[in-house]
Amino acid sequence: MKAVKKLVAGLGLTVALGLGATAAQASEGGCGTYKTVDGKEAHLACETAPVDLTNKASIQRGASLFMSYCAGCHSAQYVRYSKMYKDLDIPKELVEKYLMLTTDQVGDHINAGVDPELQKAWFGAQPPDLSLETRLRGNDWVYTYLLAFYEDPSRPWGANNIVLPNVAMPFVLHDMQMNTSKEEYRRNIGDIVNFMAWMAEPQAHQRKVYGFWVILFLLALLIPVYLLNKEFWKDVK
Repeated sequence: MKAVKKLVAGLGLTVALGLGATAAQASEGGCGTYKTVDGKEAHLACETAPVDLTNKASIQRGASLFMSYCAGCHSAQYVRYSKMYKDLDIPKELVEKYLMLTTDQVGDHINAGVDPELQKAWFGAQPPDLSLETRLRGNDWVYTYLLAFYEDPSRPWGANNIVLPNVAMPFVLHDMQMNTSKEEYRRNIGDIVNFMAWMAEPQAHQRKVYGFWVILFLLALLIPVYLLNKEFWKDVK
């Protein structure tokens, strides 16, 4: 019976830690702070990223947009091009023709298209690798950050960001924003974040599916374990 109690307690502790982590993140101010027009400091709530790892079409669009707008400066060194076409059902020929911008070997990792030393000279620091960015920052933070750029002539690249003030990153999505509707632009940003979430943990959906069945199996196993425990100890005073 003690083993059963420990199992139940362990499951409860896991859920409690997960909820506690979510609450702790929410209490840290969401996506940062900003100054209102009257000079007061206010918290910026993160927008909910439309991440759906079962929506393969969205992830495919995100892959195309990521390679077009992000891979010039940012690497994704923990992801191989071969992983993209195998997991995302993108024909290998299309990956090689349109998405492999920095190599001709489909087994290579996604590296930035610009020399890191040049990037340091231009931006003051090398742009971060984006393989695990959504796991580091959170999907909602990345989504809100990409939507939070605005024109600022005082900055070297003419743009700033509400979420990350005085950011060194240029607003590379400006042309997309100007040439698409507001709804289409937000959808494109959502697709990019969806692809980044996939990059950070390609097996996330399968893990959740397996986890559900494992928990269901353990809960079902509690019944015979409990009955067996009663049978073993029924004659013990």
